[in-house]
Amino acid sequence: MKKFFLIIASFLLIFTFGCKKQSNQTIKIGFVGPLTGDAANYGKLMTQAVKIAIEEKNEKGGIDGKMIEFIAEDDEGKVDKANTSIEKLAGVDKVWGIVGAVFSSCSLAIAPKAEAEKIVMISPSSTNKMITANNEFIFRDVLSDELQAKVFGQYVYEKMGIKKVAILFLKNDYSQGLAEDFKTQFQSNGGTITAMESGLQGDKDFKTQLTKIKGTNPDALFLPNYVAEIAQILEQANQLGLKVKILSTDGFSNPEIFELAGDLTNGVIFSNSADESGIGVSDLRKSFEEKYQKKWGEKPDSFSLNSYDGAKIIINAIEMAYKDASDADKQTLNISRDKIREYVAYTENYNGVSGIITFLPSGDAIKNVGIFEADSKTKLYKQTGIYKLDENGKLIEVK
Repeated sequence: MKKFFLIIASFLLIFTFGCKKQSNQTIKIGFVGPLTGDAANYGKLMTQAVKIAIEEKNEKGGIDGKMIEFIAEDDEGKVDKANTSIEKLAGVDKVWGIVGAVFSSCSLAIAPKAEAEKIVMISPSSTNKMITANNEFIFRDVLSDELQAKVFGQYVYEKMGIKKVAILFLKNDYSQGLAEDFKTQFQSNGGTITAMESGLQGDKDFKTQLTKIKGTNPDALFLPNYVAEIAQILEQANQLGLKVKILSTDGFSNPEIFELAGDLTNGVIFSNSADESGIGVSDLRKSFEEKYQKKWGEKPDSFSLNSYDGAKIIINAIEMAYKDASDADKQTLNISRDKIREYVAYTENYNGVSGIITFLPSGDAIKNVGIFEADSKTKLYKQTGIYKLDENGKLIEVK
């Protein structure tokens, strides 16, 4: 009997250490974003892109035979849920990097925890200018509000010839930041903001705001919002007979808008990260889009492209930091988080599916701004121009 118990004890000991060793060999990367609720399509498209990046690496043997594990957390687009997500990813899962968060308010909420735990975070969609402020581990490969608004504000005034704009924004960090930066730029060019109305994310009725806006007789209506609210606004503006040019930003780029708003999307002009594949900058984009379509049965949006690139950059940085580690540290996956951050920060002229990416010391990516027009018949966006700012902050077209 004693011998039997010794055998059982030995088996349990081997099993325990074996399981521990196995779990230690998984390199975990997290995601924080909405996977349920009105904004779930954003998170779905982004996580699908990250899964492709991870699958590609694992198919090649991972990092020195160690597989990448993906852990996606649903924050529903809410700050409290985002805080719960980062606590789990940092404290329980011990992730080495995070793609996200999706919404600016959620990224602002979780950035301090990621910074404290030295977890590299690359947001594919959070544009508020404060996201990367005073943080070493927080990056984004999407345009900042400030750059997008400065380019778009000048474009609307100078190139479109629009002199009077009304703004209807939501009271969150993304929408309000873009609204204020656009207003500042447009007015500095000589334009007039006829009205600046607001609502809350999740609102269904914007008729009161739209009635006030109609009374100011604007040439255009600027909607720096997410597609769920944009669709409601377009429908109600149409019902009220508000016939003006509709302007928006990168939040409009989610293809779900065509299903939600149909023909009302036609002709909407919006700004986003430039698609530079047409000028030979990124030959990878077409093949990625084909792979994405084949695997998921739908097209990726611009934030999905950013998500794929962000995941690839994080994986590459982890691999470089792993190579720098001692043999003993490699065995236990004791990888320097500071090294991972350094390699992400050193990213320069990275040829990604979203374009060429270089991170500034601030953590922001240098990107050109594309101007797009929506076509409701084809359910596609046509890029009509690529722009950037010169050293004096003036708008110039990229040929």
